[in-house]
Amino acid sequence: MSHLEKMKTDGISLRAVHSFLIVIAALVSAILLYATFHSSATFERLSDATDEFIEMQEGTRQLLDASDYLTDQVQLFAIDGEREYLDNYFTEAYETRRREAAIELLSKNPEYESARRKLQDAMDSSVALMDIEYYAMKLVIEAKGYTDYPELLRDVALTPEDAALSPDAKIHLAQVTLVGREYNFLKEQIRADMRSSVTELESITHTAQQQSEQDMKTELTVVRVTIVIQAVGIMFMIWLTARLGIHPVLQAVDKIRDDSPIPVIGANEFRYLARTYNKMYAVYKKSIEHLNYKASHDELTKVYNRAGYDLLLSGIDPKSTFLLLFDADHFKDINDTYGHETGDKVLQKIAETIRHNFRSDDYVCRVGGDEFVVFMVHADLQQNRLIRLKIRQINDELANTEDGLPPISISAGIAHGSEVTEESSLFECADKALYRAKSTGRKGYAFYSALK
Repeated sequence: MSHLEKMKTDGISLRAVHSFLIVIAALVSAILLYATFHSSATFERLSDATDEFIEMQEGTRQLLDASDYLTDQVQLFAIDGEREYLDNYFTEAYETRRREAAIELLSKNPEYESARRKLQDAMDSSVALMDIEYYAMKLVIEAKGYTDYPELLRDVALTPEDAALSPDAKIHLAQVTLVGREYNFLKEQIRADMRSSVTELESITHTAQQQSEQDMKTELTVVRVTIVIQAVGIMFMIWLTARLGIHPVLQAVDKIRDDSPIPVIGANEFRYLARTYNKMYAVYKKSIEHLNYKASHDELTKVYNRAGYDLLLSGIDPKSTFLLLFDADHFKDINDTYGHETGDKVLQKIAETIRHNFRSDDYVCRVGGDEFVVFMVHADLQQNRLIRLKIRQINDELANTEDGLPPISISAGIAHGSEVTEESSLFECADKALYRAKSTGRKGYAFYSALK
């Protein structure tokens, strides 16, 4: 048999498919995670480039602001002659030093070297402007007769002609110098170099932003494609899971409810379970068909008797079955008080009440005088709460005396086949649980799992 034919017969392994899907899901998730982090990093670069441009632009403007501030202070000093303006000028030039700070800011990033050179040209023009300003300040100092002034101005020497001028003429000359052609030319040169520097910054930042935007578009495309692939993968996983597992299970449940063999379809593992179940089902049905109703059923209560119990025990799957052992509380008192005929009716009521509170798939047996067993099949340990509700409902119905029978209650011991190693010990485990239930008060129940 070829591999393809074998696959058609046995089906695809759900374990292999599950492992494959896990690998694919992990791979797609890793790609998506990487793309997301990469997009975040690109966005941060774009944001950083913008922030850096704003910072650099602000720095370059600081140089112009500082230059204009120096001009304002020296012109005010030439007009009013107040020492305050002179002090403000030198504080800015040699303490605050905003112009130098702007140059240092652009020097931090080699990418801004061309913009820094333009800014340096503006700085050089500003320094050249200071020579004119120093001369104008010296004229005002000489005119006002100040003796206490910055040491730098002591080295500034007036021309013989200017030194010979009157105080008013010196002040007038200082004012004219600060608005003269050479002075204004240098001021305009500073502004031109500033504009060139800002233009360079804008060009560099624009290029960086364009590159970052292009990178982000590419990465977002990758993210979108990955999301589409992931969505398609999820739909495929849902379809494959339904095809190999859910659909076969639902069909099997319907067949089990109809008391029929289940179809051998779906994943390899489920097909194996279906074949095994069908074999057990065939054996079980054959055994049931050979049972004589009277031989397997209790004549009084019409439920299975001890012989039926033994046969059922050998045919069920204990790993998916609860055994519930019921015992009527103080049943002897009813026989003694009301007689055996009433006692028989009470037993019939107990059997019928138990039977209609369980599914048609479950089996009710009378294994003793007032002892009953229920095989609750196709059940797992998660159904403990349902069992508790059933027991309470049974006791509520048995306490009802509208049918003219005295009230009665039952106690129950419950054990699951997955808790025992041998089928024969299942009854013993349930009996131990029943003993616990009766020892703690009647009309109760106990699970064998709670005794461990």
